[in-house]
Amino acid sequence: MTSTPRFHIPGWMLLLGTLTAIGSVSIDMYLPAFPAIQHSLNAGSGAVQLTLTTFFVGLLCGQLVYGPASDRFGRKKPLVAGLVLYSLASIGCMLAQSIEALMVWRFIQAFGACSGIVLARAIVRDRCDPREAARSFSMLMLIMGVSPILAPLLGGYILQVSSWRVIFGLNVAFGLACLTAVIATLKETRQPDPGTSLNPFSVFRGYVEILRDRDFSTNAIAGGFAQAGLYAYLAGSPFVLIELFHLSPSAYGWVFCANSVGLIAASQINAALLKRNSIYTLLRAGLVAVLAASVLLAVAGVAGVATMPLLLAGIFCFMTSLGFVNPNAAAASLANHPERAGSASSLLGTLQYGLATLATFAMGMIHDGTARPLAWSMALFGLIGWAINRRFSRR
Repeated sequence: MTSTPRFHIPGWMLLLGTLTAIGSVSIDMYLPAFPAIQHSLNAGSGAVQLTLTTFFVGLLCGQLVYGPASDRFGRKKPLVAGLVLYSLASIGCMLAQSIEALMVWRFIQAFGACSGIVLARAIVRDRCDPREAARSFSMLMLIMGVSPILAPLLGGYILQVSSWRVIFGLNVAFGLACLTAVIATLKETRQPDPGTSLNPFSVFRGYVEILRDRDFSTNAIAGGFAQAGLYAYLAGSPFVLIELFHLSPSAYGWVFCANSVGLIAASQINAALLKRNSIYTLLRAGLVAVLAASVLLAVAGVAGVATMPLLLAGIFCFMTSLGFVNPNAAAASLANHPERAGSASSLLGTLQYGLATLATFAMGMIHDGTARPLAWSMALFGLIGWAINRRFSRR
């Protein structure tokens, strides 16, 4: 195994960070366009939120495919196939003439996008031991963190001068750029293994074996619930901040930027603390911080108290806490499975995006014209994540 140099970001990690950001680019840039899409396609706000839900359904389904395929064929070929699919589906999103068509293309776009997310994690585990993997995941958050800072800002400014369709045109360009970089520069980290079966029953048995590992299941599910609070924010915040509190799309982008800066800063503090602390200690601390943010959000959700400053403070604390949760939860989940990192990464993503789908669907269904669904959903997911780690973690 090789270790990531302390003060140097190698080219392969820059590329993996960019691939990991493909989901963020596909989500964050179009969030300020929710009201514009609603009016352009003559759809309700709940229906527009469901385009985000279908994206997560696509991520969920794709997770189950790319991991086992990469354990069988190597990491690079499935990654190339996924990026081709992503680029084509982004064209479909750009040209969609109805909200239903946009939902379908978003599903296909996500199915392609998750190749980068799954295989970036697997490649890190191929190259690093668990502690170094956690530091690498923190470094990936620094690289990919540029996306949630710039993407909503760029999306907001595009809407001032052009159509929401241009946003998906940029998705096309991003996908093609990633595809070119992967083909030209990415080295294979796992040789094809003809002995790895892709029979659905064999794949399912492999997933069951991984789930039986208590370290995997506890850390993946606890981290997944905490991250579900993030996706509830993604689904609910455009309506709450733009429609309810009357922020402009560009101002919304600056709020998103501030939350992203908190997340990135925390992830880099986490990387430094890993020199003297275990991934399990820092994960537990991160979930305690998520719990504290959840309490603040629950207070913000009480009728008559959900003012914008209090809500934004709770969201910022929640997002910052995820800088300690996400990298350590991923590293802890994959720690015991170096020989099948692709399948373990797929199952991790399946659990996380399954919960994300639940979160975004719930936001679409319980929409009541106030900030309460957003505040209480984030609080509930954060509380559950902390409780699972508290009850079942052996570390």
